[in-house]
Amino acid sequence: MAHHKPPGAALLDSPDELEAQFYRALQRADLERLMAVWADDDEVVCVHPGGLRVIGTAAIRASFESMFSQGGVAVHIDQVHRLHTPGCAVHHLVERVHGADDAPPAWVLATNVYLKTTQGWRMVAHHASPGQAHAQSQPAASHGPSTLH
Repeated sequence: MAHHKPPGAALLDSPDELEAQFYRALQRADLERLMAVWADDDEVVCVHPGGLRVIGTAAIRASFESMFSQGGVAVHIDQVHRLHTPGCAVHHLVERVHGADDAPPAWVLATNVYLKTTQGWRMVAHHASPGQAHAQSQPAASHGPSTLH
């Protein structure tokens, strides 16, 4: 008997493939494929740029459904920094989001957290904040502590 994966779960074999599926779904406003990357857990969390913290799959689905009512998001990822362990992966990246017309892109700093589950890799957190195009490669010189929390 052949093993059948659930719809939208074809590319969940690694954190990188999962991330690619997440961003393709954002671009295409494909809610089902986007939700297929999330762990089925009430503790998953999503923070949209400048938005509130959204907790749980139902609330995350509703937030993306509202976003997709305007169509897909013209987003491209750059500067991915990866931290992988056998059961967890954290990706920090820069999202380049293009708006309408010839407006310059908006830059968003995002952190995506993936866990290895019995269903394969799944996203458990997506946190995006307004940012700048290029991160500094060296910390800026300062005269005191820079940690806010």
